[in-house]
Amino acid sequence: MTAEPSGRPVDLRSDTLTRPTRAMREAMVEAEVGDDVYAEDPTLAALERRVANLLGHEAGLFFPSGSMANMVGVRLLVEPGQELLADITSHVLRAELGGHSALGGVSSRTWSDGVADGTNRPRRLEAAVPLQLMAPDAGPYLVSTAAVAVENTHNFGGGTVQPLPELEKLREGTAAAGVAVHLDGARLWNAHVATGTPLDVYGRLADTASVCLSKGLGAPVGSVLVASEERIARARVLRKRYGGGMRQAGVLAAACLHALDHHVDRLAEDHRRARRIAEACHAAVPGSVDPHEVETNIVVLDTGDRPGADVVAAAAERGVRVSSLGPRMVRVVTHLDVDDADTDVACEVLPDVLARLS
Repeated sequence: MTAEPSGRPVDLRSDTLTRPTRAMREAMVEAEVGDDVYAEDPTLAALERRVANLLGHEAGLFFPSGSMANMVGVRLLVEPGQELLADITSHVLRAELGGHSALGGVSSRTWSDGVADGTNRPRRLEAAVPLQLMAPDAGPYLVSTAAVAVENTHNFGGGTVQPLPELEKLREGTAAAGVAVHLDGARLWNAHVATGTPLDVYGRLADTASVCLSKGLGAPVGSVLVASEERIARARVLRKRYGGGMRQAGVLAAACLHALDHHVDRLAEDHRRARRIAEACHAAVPGSVDPHEVETNIVVLDTGDRPGADVVAAAAERGVRVSSLGPRMVRVVTHLDVDDADTDVACEVLPDVLARLS
């Protein structure tokens, strides 16, 4: 049966494309606000306390973007000239425009453990980076390693969830070496819903952690960085220095609070729809994706011998928007504004495009 087009594009480029629901807009209108540079916005303060509590930390700070939250979170742990370790496809190093080095003076080093989905394997990390080098003071010749960044879920790895036992091993190893951990938890909500792992279990495995409210949860703007009270006090200064001081931001915080109340559990619907799309693409072109590896709301398609841009263009002509991650990779992301009818269209168009271009 052919899916009926809705008359609007099915936009699967990113979960950042979500629009505020009517109820969220109403919450924004009714928000009590104040000047947050003076720390006087009550709605924003409530959001920061709530997210910090959810992640098992003492305090939180609201940011206009996840990239800024990550840059400040890392800078709290890594002094200029020190080193941040992250995997080779991490968002903090690949997709934040070099901000950590340009603004924070942070050096970086990457590892690749040969796992395409970006999940960390501490035993392989130790093989790539000997523990005797993972120390805050490496002597007069070697850069000092100050922190390791972990991304959960992993964007460029296809929305994969970092296995909890591996995260625990990583935390144990870094703690023994005197090295801190930053969690880029932009889509940590997805990991929580997919696995049932409490958010504070994830949060307590990191010294600083950022979470995004404007992706799967559907708020228009906002991320929150959590850490100790002492670190968050310093983060407030860094945020202002980076240009992130905001005034009556409680309007945005109200949207985020609404998202926490109403949009977390429903992430399971996004995961189900992403798996449906993966299964349809696999049925048409088995080598394009393994549905069993689709854990959350992101599907990464291997376009074989055809450039990913060709698949993106062909799908767009038929009303389905996806994005190219590289020469032979296409990303599909389900979200709040994609329903079952939209998924039906994607399950018809994308497999057909892949089959025709293979």
